[in-house]
Amino acid sequence: MRTLDAAIWLTLTAIHLAVIVRAILLEDRDSYARAAWVLLLVLLPGIGTVLYLLFGERWISNAFRKRARECYTVLLPYAPQTGACDVSPESASAFRTCEAASRWPTTSGNTGQVASGPDAAITAIVADINAATRTVNLSFYIWLSDHNGTKVVDAVCRAARRGVTCRIVADAIGSRALIRSLHWKTMREAGAHLCASLPVPFGLGFLAGHRTDLRNHRKIVVVDGATTWCGSQNCADPAFLPKRKFAPWVDILIRYQGPIARQAEVIFASAWMAETGEDMRPVLSAEVPNPSPSGFSAIAVGTGPLSPQATMTDIFVAVLAAARERVVITTPYFAPDPPLLNAIVAAARRGVRLTIIFPQRNDSRIVGAISRAYYPVLARAGAHIHEFRGGLLHAKTLVVDGTLALVGSANMDRRSLDLNFENNVVFESRALVAEVAAHQSRWLAQSVEVDHGGVAARSLPRRLLDNLLTMAAPLF
Repeated sequence: MRTLDAAIWLTLTAIHLAVIVRAILLEDRDSYARAAWVLLLVLLPGIGTVLYLLFGERWISNAFRKRARECYTVLLPYAPQTGACDVSPESASAFRTCEAASRWPTTSGNTGQVASGPDAAITAIVADINAATRTVNLSFYIWLSDHNGTKVVDAVCRAARRGVTCRIVADAIGSRALIRSLHWKTMREAGAHLCASLPVPFGLGFLAGHRTDLRNHRKIVVVDGATTWCGSQNCADPAFLPKRKFAPWVDILIRYQGPIARQAEVIFASAWMAETGEDMRPVLSAEVPNPSPSGFSAIAVGTGPLSPQATMTDIFVAVLAAARERVVITTPYFAPDPPLLNAIVAAARRGVRLTIIFPQRNDSRIVGAISRAYYPVLARAGAHIHEFRGGLLHAKTLVVDGTLALVGSANMDRRSLDLNFENNVVFESRALVAEVAAHQSRWLAQSVEVDHGGVAARSLPRRLLDNLLTMAAPLF
């Protein structure tokens, strides 16, 4: 018996040491994340080893990885191949960074309009679906069976019954209640094609699948290949019943028309093709939407665990680097990696008036605490920190100098930067940026500024806790 116990102990020790060595040797990771995982493994040998095996790497099966990359490569030629766009010298690097990430050029001749609110956005999306004649492609992380959710379900059913090809993607975890409901069955019976994205494999099946917490966080709507929506809003009411105590959820959605709609459709189509096997090349053979003579330059970018490490960080950093006078950021979840944090701090230090708005009450207590742990760093750099009191500010916006903006699904946390599939749009347009800035101003009016003096006068226990939280940030 003692011999058996010793053998088990030696085996577990060998596994633990092997995991530590792997965590150190893994190349596709920054040094801060590596140090955080090694520290966790040393302090919590058994639990740390299990946590690392489950969540330590953004692992996804080689078969899915190969299939997804092949699908994206096959569909790349169908993206608009426009010539040089008229962007300002200050913004040029941001667009080049997005072009490198997406592997297609910036488009020109786009038009856009910000929805006045979450309910208005759903009403307008339903109107677009009602007017569809060819295709409706929808992808949401969370789709609820509430008022707004069922409005979209009904619109999809009407479109499918009149012969419009409807492709519906809902994340298998975020939208699990809808997927198990009669609404999902009703859409299927109406003729819609459905995909529960990234299903969680049971038992040992996960070894051939992907991390359970690796999710499809995208919010994409493309109608007839000519109109697309992008932003932070899920297909749900602002009351957001699963987490009603944080309501209302405050979001933003932008409706675009022009060549950028094709880019969004390629992002959707490549993921659909990888998960369902349907060849999407015939769908994308339709003419690219005509550019508007008075339109603006924009580029849609899809990122995720199949992207090179830090791709989303690179995009955020490049947009921030364009700032000369002012930056306004809204994000509900803030646990940045060092390059992103350094870019924000550097902007404030070089004299840019940098304002960042967080929700005062966060549905994720851990990430909310981590966000506040960064307040001293931001305050010392001169950033103006505000906390929104009118609900949960869920909008992800970054506006630079009144001309350049990034709006989409990505938060400034490790999940969006490294793990989740995200979609964002970067655009240069004084008119559309002014619409986004107007929303930011309204959110700012419902916020309270954090006192820098109070942040600086933290007690010793609070400093200890904050520093521990920032050390743990790479794990979240």
